[in-house]
Amino acid sequence: MKQIKLAVLFALVFAIAFSGNFQPSTVHAQKKLVIGFAQTGSESGWRTSFTNSMKAQAEKEGIDLKFSDGQQKQEVQIQAIRSFIAQKVDAILLAPLVETGWDAVLKEAQDAKVPLLLVDRDVKVSDPALYPVTRVAADFVHEGALAGAWLAQASIGVCNIVEMQGTVGSSAALDRMTGFNAVIKLFPQMKIVATQSGDFNRAGGKKVMEGFIQSQNNLKDICAIWSHNDDMLLGALEALKSAGIKTGKGGILTISVDGVTDIFKAMADGDASATVELIPDLGSLAYQAVRDTLAGKKIEKRIYMPSPMWFPDTAADQYAKRSAAK
Repeated sequence: MKQIKLAVLFALVFAIAFSGNFQPSTVHAQKKLVIGFAQTGSESGWRTSFTNSMKAQAEKEGIDLKFSDGQQKQEVQIQAIRSFIAQKVDAILLAPLVETGWDAVLKEAQDAKVPLLLVDRDVKVSDPALYPVTRVAADFVHEGALAGAWLAQASIGVCNIVEMQGTVGSSAALDRMTGFNAVIKLFPQMKIVATQSGDFNRAGGKKVMEGFIQSQNNLKDICAIWSHNDDMLLGALEALKSAGIKTGKGGILTISVDGVTDIFKAMADGDASATVELIPDLGSLAYQAVRDTLAGKKIEKRIYMPSPMWFPDTAADQYAKRSAAK
């Protein structure tokens, strides 16, 4: 009965991964749009792919994209938004570093009648009227639930887990935790025994894993590593290899999120078990949402991307394709 329960749970969550309203439309530019884009920074391979995709799509659509690298600092992003307002851009796209602390600058954008839209991460506001026009993103809660459902099936519902969290206070970290924890709560013998933030980067993941190896007796009782993104896991794999600890096929299970190119090599090499892909190509949907907003059209408050999963059986082919596309 437990195996049936696991299979049904995984099938249901996996099916939802492909049910998002990913409907990029053909764009016919009426005029050259000027859009400000306040990015979080460049902490991971996925973030770099996201930035490159946004720039490439803007060029393709004839958009003047004014880009700001937030350097992983909220104050830098806020300064960028104020600069965009002063430049009287047509619209602003924000990938917020953390959820809170945006109320004042969101009010400034509203007062200046510059529409502000979210791409990727979410924000929390004290007044619902301050919430941005829309958010174009993956469903982070669903990503976490999908990861948890896969791990429940792979471990037959019995697993001690170490968790590497993303940036503290970010919606990606908070929501992925929420989704993952909701699933493993259904299985009394699945539990997170250690958790720490690696700040979504490889160096952080390596440092966190070195600490886990020390505190968890070389991970002797650990069944799986749950990482909020691939880059932290890739850093952790360096520490694990140095310690002679086997992961992936025949070792500790791993599950992470993003689908960066290097994780496919890790899966092909037998070092990683699975990844939930966070598709970085948000530009088409985001720029169409800007155009619809400027045209006075009503748009949904959430525009979601799908979240496919990838496994070792196709990893070598995917690695070759993605490496060639770089």
